[in-house]
Amino acid sequence: MVTRAEIGVIGGSGFYSLLDDATEVEVPTPYGPPSDVITVGRIGSRTVAFLPRHGRDHRFAPHLIPYRANLWALRSLGVRQVLAPSAVGSLRPEVGPGALVVPDQLVDRTSGRVQTYYDTDGVVHVAFADPYCPAGRAAAVSTARSAQWDLVDGGTLVVIEGPRFSTRAESRWFSSNGWTIVGMTGFPESILARELAMCYTSLSLVTDHDAGVEAGEGVTHEEVLAFFAANVERMRSLVTEVVAALPEERACPCSSALDGLKLPFDLPE
Repeated sequence: MVTRAEIGVIGGSGFYSLLDDATEVEVPTPYGPPSDVITVGRIGSRTVAFLPRHGRDHRFAPHLIPYRANLWALRSLGVRQVLAPSAVGSLRPEVGPGALVVPDQLVDRTSGRVQTYYDTDGVVHVAFADPYCPAGRAAAVSTARSAQWDLVDGGTLVVIEGPRFSTRAESRWFSSNGWTIVGMTGFPESILARELAMCYTSLSLVTDHDAGVEAGEGVTHEEVLAFFAANVERMRSLVTEVVAALPEERACPCSSALDGLKLPFDLPE
């Protein structure tokens, strides 16, 4: 029975399970319970913890996800590298449904979400110029390319508050800034991982073109879930392969993100 893990996978809309032979683990945190019970098991030689971001019954809207509890719980289980598959909309006409984007930049357009662990007992400024783990990105890109995905290596994910989708004007504005994809959950998830010195890699599956990119009625929640469901087995296979490709020893900047900083509390081991 495995109850500790080195790699965490946070499943997005339509991605509610990963491990077939797993142990369910309830992890209390100072920030309340995570989105759901965490399942812990093995993929090959790697120990993995899986957590459905919205809950297995999709009960948490993007702005209500207990992000701090989720990342804290994963670190408490030993996780130091996080893979984050999610459904996103494309802001580029040439990036269509079915493409996989492994972004290297992020723009936060959320409002009201708690985005730090360090909001009491002293200020801690954590560098976030490059939001994603370079080693995790390299493993994801190489794996996806070998699996012949329609791959976009790099690009900017803009994260909106939700749960509503963008207006056409907002979508055109995002596109005019040169941003690549739009989603609702990539922040504060990514910065919270960084504040815990964890590696974080986004695997963004394009399910639709955003409202201002192409003429039409605009995207619906049902269409997003249906498209992701049709591709979830392929995404699950990719995640499994990326897990195997992640480095066993971390030599990336993420592991030293808190070096030299005075923290107001001890991090979970």
